[in-house]
Amino acid sequence: MDLDQFSLLLEEWFGKELLEEFSDDYGFTHITEKKIRTVGYAVNLSPETIEQAVSSQVDLMITHHDAWDFIFGMGEECRKELQKHQISHFWIHGPLDYASFGTCTSLMEKIGIDEIIQYSIFNNEGIPGIGEFKEPLSFDRLAYRLSCLLDEPVRSWRNNGKEVKRVGIMTGAGHSTDYLKLALDGGCDTYITGEASLYTIQYAQFAGLNLLVGSHTFTEIFGVETFAGKVKLSFPEVKILKLEESHFELNPAT
Repeated sequence: MDLDQFSLLLEEWFGKELLEEFSDDYGFTHITEKKIRTVGYAVNLSPETIEQAVSSQVDLMITHHDAWDFIFGMGEECRKELQKHQISHFWIHGPLDYASFGTCTSLMEKIGIDEIIQYSIFNNEGIPGIGEFKEPLSFDRLAYRLSCLLDEPVRSWRNNGKEVKRVGIMTGAGHSTDYLKLALDGGCDTYITGEASLYTIQYAQFAGLNLLVGSHTFTEIFGVETFAGKVKLSFPEVKILKLEESHFELNPAT
């Protein structure tokens, strides 16, 4: 595979409209002329994920996040390392969040949602995905299932006495009360996201909406994994591997 072949398939994978909507929210950080034989994927571009890519002889890194400008200095460091080791890097943020196979849908599938009522889409604003379990389950059981899936502790607030039936999901930075309100309006009894502020927690409690909060990184990894799988289907000769990230958002006691 070469990068021209990869780029030509972006519209097939994500659709022209979504790519145009988020034209400044995806792209290449560094491009080499090498043939792509090994692809490594992760949520974040960071010195740590680049180090793994180097040790695994990765030719192309695919991530959900770029090294954002507001993480001062990290972008420059990452670009320097990518250039030094001649690794291409492609990131795709907004389109992957709102693709029908993207971060939200992938997490829904992983937790065992039986019916997708509404995909997470962008329509002048982000809209959470909504899905249902065929058979309701206890809040504690869903919390345990999510924790096992993400392989990390999940913060949980049980704010109603119902069994879980309909779930709203906005992976990553889904802490806005606007998203919670949309989930409530969609009939959800439970909301899952990757970040929470005081106001997320306070509104969920006030509104009687159960709340489950994993980490930003690990609620989104399955969408990147799904995208990497599509690359593999289109280019079966390419080796795909996951670049492992630590659960650094947990701030564990030392």
